[in-house]
This record gives sequence, structure tokens and C-alpha cells, in this order.
Amino acid sequence: MQVRAAIEQKLSQGLSPTRLDVMDDSGRHVGHAGHQPGGETHFRIEIVSPAFAGKSRIERHRLVNALLAEELAGPVHALQLATLTPEEEARG
Repeated sequence: MQVRAAIEQKLSQGLSPTRLDVMDDSGRHVGHAGHQPGGETHFRIEIVSPAFAGKSRIERHRLVNALLAEELAGPVHALQLATLTPEEEARG
């Protein structure tokens, strides 16, 4: 399974998001630390989930990182996260 697909599957199963956007930003990091030929090393993730309610930004990121521990230990070098509740997204 490709890295992006694995990320989408794990976050969908673990957090039941109302919105999930996983973007491979590896092409913007050519020549930077952690970049590998073929990409799938740097990702930007925007996720909206009720599971984030009552949690701080750090707690939300830890939750995402725990779900993606295997990817972070291997091919993924960097994640940029935007983690919102549905209410926060509605407020803009």
C-alpha cells in the first residue's frame, strides 16, 4: 500500500473524520533532509474530527502521530497538521 493511502486509511478508521485531506508535499522538499526519490516523505494533513473535541493542539497532534507511528518510523519524514473539530471548521 502506498504511504498516502495508508495514512488516509488509518486516520479514517481511527478518527472518523468529517473531512480529511492528505497532500503529498514531498516535491517541495527536494534536496531537503529526509527527502527520498519517489516522494511520499513530507505530507500536509487537514483533518476535521469530533474526536478532537476538548483536546489541546498538542493532544490532537499526539493522537494523529500515534495512529501514524509506523509511517513516522519509516518513510515519512515530516507532517504538517491542521486538526479541527467540526465546530471549529464551521466558525472558519
